[in-house]
Amino acid sequence: MLVVQKFGGTSVGDLDRIQNVANIVKKYADEGNQVVVVVSAMAGETNKLLDFANHFTKTPPQREVDLLVSSGERVTSALLSIALQAMGKDAIALTGRQAGIKTTSDHTKARIMDIDPSKMKKHLDEGKIVIIAGFQGINENGDVTTLGRGGSDLTAVAIAGALNADKCEIYTDVDGIYTTDPRIEPKAKKIDMISYDEMLELASLGAKVMQSRSVELAKKLNVDIEVKSSFKPEIKGTLITKETPDMEKVLVSGIALDKNQARVSIFGVEDRPGISAEIFGKLADKNINVDMIVQNVGKDNKANLTFTVPQTELELTKEVLKEYENKSESIEYDDSIAKVSVVGVGMKSHSGVAATAFKTLADENINILMISTSEIKISMVIDEKYGELAVRALHKAYQLDK
Repeated sequence: MLVVQKFGGTSVGDLDRIQNVANIVKKYADEGNQVVVVVSAMAGETNKLLDFANHFTKTPPQREVDLLVSSGERVTSALLSIALQAMGKDAIALTGRQAGIKTTSDHTKARIMDIDPSKMKKHLDEGKIVIIAGFQGINENGDVTTLGRGGSDLTAVAIAGALNADKCEIYTDVDGIYTTDPRIEPKAKKIDMISYDEMLELASLGAKVMQSRSVELAKKLNVDIEVKSSFKPEIKGTLITKETPDMEKVLVSGIALDKNQARVSIFGVEDRPGISAEIFGKLADKNINVDMIVQNVGKDNKANLTFTVPQTELELTKEVLKEYENKSESIEYDDSIAKVSVVGVGMKSHSGVAATAFKTLADENINILMISTSEIKISMVIDEKYGELAVRALHKAYQLDK
């Protein structure tokens, strides 16, 4: 069996933890499996390297930033290879370039274009454990690029697809995906199996365990992922896979909370064809990620537009909208909001899910400011101070603690 395993920053946080990872990998190899391991930088290492760059300037050149931060993963991959060889296992560490990962040229947020797996296959055929520095590749000019935060997950999924692996395991500091954040609701339960679509929604709505781009890629390449704990590797994790008929029996799979949200309201803007396209086009040009949108027609040919953006992009949003201060009655910004979402593939075939959500929040005296829905999700914007209360109330309402 060919297994791709990915170990995140906390799993390789120090030398003892790297030794622990080596023990896990050796066990798989000893059972006769071919193993490819993708590693992140040691916890805190990427931030430390970025601080070094920011010492000289707040806007360091992105090409150099990529060359700098990609070294964190190279350190971990080399150390893991050394640890495995010291245990008598034949192992080899490869950079993203050596592993054949070709990307676009968007430094610090590149996308994988192609993977040439021939070198990895050659080493596997020679009986070696192959260890890849995650989060990186090279562009057409031969420059090192990085894939953005959480990019090692992306590397692992892409490699699993390129090698047609039997299994892709993502090891983290938790033992799977839970019905909600256990720090908010201690009664949260581990989910045995979840669909790509549900996981995509949860990842994009604030669940931190998996990065949404990697789930998207796994769905595209049809790669099953198991999320497990590197500290309790013997415990079964959560399988992320394509939808099965069993999944539709479960009404709601999880509740997500995202506090990194801000609400923007433009009042009294001219109500004419193309005004929304103009405003959102300018936000898109600056790569601002607009999420929920509500437009109301006011009076006297004026309209009101309300939408949400990530809190981290609020200052940039204010810059873009400066020109509309004179073209509207007023613009208001509110960064004390949160988005709470109910996710479940079972919603497609059950009615009354939204009504339960709205009634639950009403019973807790929580006012809903905005609503958006999809086939498998209901998202509600509320005051940030009620975020955790809303999560606990909804978790109970859908009996996710059972």
